[in-house]
Amino acid sequence: MKPQIRQITPLLYEFGWDSDISDNLLQQQLGFKELIEHEFNRWIEELRLGYKTLVIVLSRPLEAAVVNHWVRSIREEELSWQLPDRIWKIPVCYSPSTGRDLENIIVQKNINREELIFMHSQPLYRIHFFGFLPGFMYLNGLNEKLHTPRKSIPDRMVPSGSVAIGGAQTGIYPTSSPGGWHLIGQTPISTFDPAQKKPVFASIGERITFMPISEREFNRIKMKSEMPRSI
Repeated sequence: MKPQIRQITPLLYEFGWDSDISDNLLQQQLGFKELIEHEFNRWIEELRLGYKTLVIVLSRPLEAAVVNHWVRSIREEELSWQLPDRIWKIPVCYSPSTGRDLENIIVQKNINREELIFMHSQPLYRIHFFGFLPGFMYLNGLNEKLHTPRKSIPDRMVPSGSVAIGGAQTGIYPTSSPGGWHLIGQTPISTFDPAQKKPVFASIGERITFMPISEREFNRIKMKSEMPRSI
């Protein structure tokens, strides 16, 4: 499916897909991203991927007619992109001491802690894009029973590594920051290191699985400064 085109400014275009969030849509977005990088590489300042959008920021104005003609010339088969097979295992301690909102979510959903942990850790989550903070992964795949509106009043400070739910999404806070998602646990591993050549261990299209651990295991891993592992 080819995207719809919206010219926001002479230097800013937004491409949008009228489709449900899915692996198939992400494949098309990444295929389109590769094509547009190849076609307009010398003029691209930035590309921003969203769940259903791709925004391009240019260094020089580009006429809408040129962009429209180029999109129309794309063949549907060119938009197919092979998603990576890599799965990252992220240890998470689900407890009131590591997730200050855990008990509130349990009460809201009328479930016990074991049910919440199972529902949150069972899915394979797909990384669709990064945003909000450097290294913040937007993950698709949260169990519908755990969908929870964001907080009306955000927390002033969320600890680094906090695993949280916001709306239909779950995610990991890579650094300490304000935040409006509900904290249900914490990972002892670092998910963002600006000192590394590759600050974020994972890439768009890869998958994440959460592995429940005890508070004792949480403290052990944190002391050893373990890195994320793929399976």
